[in-house]
Amino acid sequence: MYWMGIDVGTGGTRALLVDERGRVRAGFTAPHEEMRMERPLWAEQRPENWWEATQQAVRGVLREAGITGAQVRGIGLSGQMHGLVMLDETGEVIRPSLIWCDQRSQAQVDWVNATLGPEAVLRYTANPVLTGFTLPKLLWVRDNEPARFARLRKMLLPKDYVRYRLTGEYATEVSDASGTSLFDVVRRTWAWEMVERLGLDKNILPAVYESSDVTGAVTAAAAEATGLEPGTPVVGGGGDQASSAVGNGIVEPGVVSCTLGTSGVVFAHMDQPAYDPQGRVHTFCHAVRGAWHVMGVTQGAGLSLQWFRNHLAPGGDYDALTREAAASPPGAHGLFWLPYLMGERTPHLDPYARGGWIGLTAKHSRADLIRSLLEGVSYSQKDCLDLIEQLGVRVASVRLSGGGARSAFWRQLLADVFARRVVVLETQEGSAYGAALLALAGTGPYSSVPEVCRVAIREVEALEPREAESQFYARGHAVYRALYPALREIYRRIEAL
Repeated sequence: MYWMGIDVGTGGTRALLVDERGRVRAGFTAPHEEMRMERPLWAEQRPENWWEATQQAVRGVLREAGITGAQVRGIGLSGQMHGLVMLDETGEVIRPSLIWCDQRSQAQVDWVNATLGPEAVLRYTANPVLTGFTLPKLLWVRDNEPARFARLRKMLLPKDYVRYRLTGEYATEVSDASGTSLFDVVRRTWAWEMVERLGLDKNILPAVYESSDVTGAVTAAAAEATGLEPGTPVVGGGGDQASSAVGNGIVEPGVVSCTLGTSGVVFAHMDQPAYDPQGRVHTFCHAVRGAWHVMGVTQGAGLSLQWFRNHLAPGGDYDALTREAAASPPGAHGLFWLPYLMGERTPHLDPYARGGWIGLTAKHSRADLIRSLLEGVSYSQKDCLDLIEQLGVRVASVRLSGGGARSAFWRQLLADVFARRVVVLETQEGSAYGAALLALAGTGPYSSVPEVCRVAIREVEALEPREAESQFYARGHAVYRALYPALREIYRRIEAL
């Protein structure tokens, strides 16, 4: 028997099959259309394209494994968080989704804080309201597209739209709901009083489950579209970061992960909720029943390298680019990259922040540009790690995953910048793998998510920080941290133009 994980990412949807020991048996990725960016800091995708990609990915992974849908015992879902999917009374999509990195809704953030007070928002949700979260996106549609807002009957998150197409159920789970700015993270339920005070219809919110709970079953129509078996159970799953953490075994205290995808996330498990009063890191429900997590987010982590490749090295290979970076010395001859291509979350909470190089001279080469980019993203992730440690989380080692972790050069760079031992796992599948393990926990022979992870997760490589490089990067990080405060007001003047 097999269990399937489906991850609705930004660039594509991946389907993965594992056996009952959590060993990967096959995987298949179907690409998405390019995100639409009609204006700077806007970002949209078509939810229908996610479903198209899901059908391709599921059929592809079944074909790769040489099995039928009847051999899949359970399905878990993962996906990019915070995206707004609006459905009308017939279940049709009303407009393209404003996705996680869309930053257009600062006016709506300000309105929520003025209406409720920032302290009340923290009390309701354990987090400040941010432009990246779902609620401000919904309010932006209300304020700017009232005819579309009037048609709204259900609000879903990206992976939960795929759930709806698979099962016909309007449902989500606690980890993804935590990123909406409408969820009571401490009590693991919708923040109903907040919903009422904002004048929103509570009926637009889906049912909420724990991540390994069964939320529905594959319908006959979805089975015909995907090759799955009708009646196959679909568990809650998790937001991409909680799912990735499950795939990395961050389900018990003492281990921290760093996931370098389009965004970059430093993630730690917590047995009890604790949050930064300034909201610089996020405290959400974990995909583990009765647990929470804290995470810091760099908006433009892998996105920085993707942007460089697409615009400055068209047709380039990521591995070749990171190898080229090794030709530049630590510090890239005094060049710093600020990875604020889509504003920034941790630690600045600033949708107006802009990316760029500081310290550029005529001497600098393309290798210096690339190395400074990797160092800048690593410094930003160090900001996240430092804040998590300030909350009392013990960090003995950091487990790496995501596309950035595939680079041996970047792995050692992170060990040096973090001044921590970094670990690579046998399975580098991230969110799709975590979703499959959640399906295994909910419909397989295990009693809990930690029990599954203790069987499935295996470390295969460890890198120690190099003392001289770590000392150098500690000085470099201090310079990096001084750059944003110096530019903060300049960013606002740029926005005003």
